[in-house]
Amino acid sequence: MAGNASLGAAKAAKNDEFYTQWNDIENEMQAYLEYDPDVFRDKVVLLPCDDPGASNFTKYFALNFEKFGLKKLISTSYAPASNPAITEQGQMFLDFELDEDKDEKFNKDDTWYRGRIYVLEHGIDLNNDGRLNKDDLQWDYLEGDGDFRSEEVTKLRNEADIVVTNPPFSLFREFLAWLIEGEVKFSVIGSKNSITYKEVFPLIRSNQLWLGNGFAKGNAYFRIPPELARDFATGVYDDETSTVHFRNIDWFTNIEHGRRHEPLVLMTMEDNLIYGSKRVRETAYPKYCNYDAIEVPETKGIPSDFDGAMGVPISFLDKYNPDQFEIVGASLFDAIPIKKVAKPGDQFQQGGLAFYIREEENKLRRLYFRLIIRHRRPESKDA
Repeated sequence: MAGNASLGAAKAAKNDEFYTQWNDIENEMQAYLEYDPDVFRDKVVLLPCDDPGASNFTKYFALNFEKFGLKKLISTSYAPASNPAITEQGQMFLDFELDEDKDEKFNKDDTWYRGRIYVLEHGIDLNNDGRLNKDDLQWDYLEGDGDFRSEEVTKLRNEADIVVTNPPFSLFREFLAWLIEGEVKFSVIGSKNSITYKEVFPLIRSNQLWLGNGFAKGNAYFRIPPELARDFATGVYDDETSTVHFRNIDWFTNIEHGRRHEPLVLMTMEDNLIYGSKRVRETAYPKYCNYDAIEVPETKGIPSDFDGAMGVPISFLDKYNPDQFEIVGASLFDAIPIKKVAKPGDQFQQGGLAFYIREEENKLRRLYFRLIIRHRRPESKDA
């Protein structure tokens, strides 16, 4: 809870300076490569919202440029002067690994007010060492500040086949719409709460968007500039490593990976009520008061033989296999307003659309966001 609250505070403060760790990038990209070894071959990869001096995205793809068979790598950074979290030039979190500050075109004003672009292209070996890697990156200043919404960066998106980045959390909805508009493949990091957004959920339901391989054990650690550290809750920010720890973060993608097609092994409803978790046995699949579906409180409790609609927690998406299940809706968009179905004397918590279950004769319990799913091929009850 503390981590999620701190993420919300960071978003409200427009503190979007979260730098992804190398191993998290590697683990995610490896999941795509294991499913399709040629996923990046002959592709143009764009890394917007990046800064090669501080971020690992450019370093990772440059190091693996030849191994992945990339055609071209493009990385763009955002001008510090346009970042609301940076108020003076001394706060710039810059590390000129390519000796940009020694280049004749380098100057402090342009570095402050303009974004930068880095390009690594097949066949252009700057140092003639017979390899293409970080040392062959060419850099220059963008005309503007590097905002992804600019015409300049949008043209780069239109050139790209794949976009990979950790976009500003505060602009996730807008960034995702920008990707969908560009009809590109992508892998980006965002809050899991984004799934509940009206702009995002329809993409999940229609299989235009899904969760990636994810962070190890659901733990996401991001490096931030110490001078930009906010007052994060205890256990969220680590002074020694300058990292923050969030649990409500995931990769969002439209690139296939193997975990997405792993079938869930489930028990029948009868077996769940006997051998299932205490939570499943005690709740016993009640029907919602305001939607024709049963409540399934945890993913492992999904009955294999139920052929109707089921409401499941948002965490179901971590195990979602589109070959096994169909997502047909969500409580926030499909529930009947509780006032229309409540009986005289019923007590219930009011709010936006949500599912309710009856706990006592006149008491209804409001549930958090639920996905509505169906089996594509439910197990026969006679099996």
